[in-house]
Amino acid sequence: MREGFNTRTILERRGLAQRGFTLLELMVVMAIIVILMTIATAKFEQMVVRAREATLASDLKVLRQAIQDYTRDKECGPSSLDDLVSNNYLRSVPKDPISNQTDWVTKSDDVSLSPEQSCYGISDVNSSSDRLSPFTSTPYSSW
Repeated sequence: MREGFNTRTILERRGLAQRGFTLLELMVVMAIIVILMTIATAKFEQMVVRAREATLASDLKVLRQAIQDYTRDKECGPSSLDDLVSNNYLRSVPKDPISNQTDWVTKSDDVSLSPEQSCYGISDVNSSSDRLSPFTSTPYSSW
């Protein structure tokens, strides 16, 4: 082998021994990363809202079922949501996932679930939030 033969020196003579990236290449890569992150952030925020709406629908279903069970068992509707907790129909009153509070709006009607029902109490529950769902355009308080 000849002395002084080095691959690097040959590449340097031909101008092919560049190391690293140019500023323009780095800027293009950064722009692509920013665009992808923007798309991902928007999708993530939508998924968070969808998860809160699913939790709200589930909590309302559980609360309404507990109200019906209490009313059928006691032949009288609960006077508050805390009655459901104290009589072991619920472990605790869940937080409204939209307002992040336990301030549910309760409705008391003279609706009888059975002929033996002697008194009335809470018959329905709704969210206290006045915001609209971005997907269905309905107020959360009407769910």
